[in-house]
Amino acid sequence: MMGQSKILIVEDDADLVKVMRVILERQAYQVVSAASKEEGLVKVKTENPDLIILDIMMPRGTEGFHFVWELRSLFDRPYRDIPILVLTSIHESSTFRFYPTESDGTYGPGEFLPVQDFVDKPVDPDDLVARVKRLLMTKEGQ
Repeated sequence: MMGQSKILIVEDDADLVKVMRVILERQAYQVVSAASKEEGLVKVKTENPDLIILDIMMPRGTEGFHFVWELRSLFDRPYRDIPILVLTSIHESSTFRFYPTESDGTYGPGEFLPVQDFVDKPVDPDDLVARVKRLLMTKEGQ
C-alpha cells in the first residue's frame, strides 16, 4: 500500500469519534471525521477516504441509510465503491436487522444494505481494528 490509509468516520457522537480516532491512529491510519450525513458526503469527495465507518442513527434519525444510498447511487466511481463499515447500536433497541441472522442462501452480504460489514456498539477496539484491516486488504485486492 502506498502511504497511510485514510478512514472517514461519519458519527455524531464526538466522544466516540475521539475514541475511534485514538484506536485507529495508533495503527497508523489517517482519520478524518464528519458529524452528519451532509458533511460526510462532502468529505467523501474532498478527502477521498479508503474506508468509511458510518453510524446509522444520527440526530435526524436514520441518516446513515440515506448516506449509503446517496453514495452508492448518486456518486461516480471510485467514490461509490469505497467500503463502508456500519457502526450501530440499533440491535440493542430494535429487532430490526440489516442482514439475515440465518440465511437460506438467497441473500448475500450487503444485499439488504450495500455495505461491506457491520459492528455493534459498544465497539471492541481489537474487533474494530481487525475489521478495518480486513476491509482495507479486500479493497487493495480489487
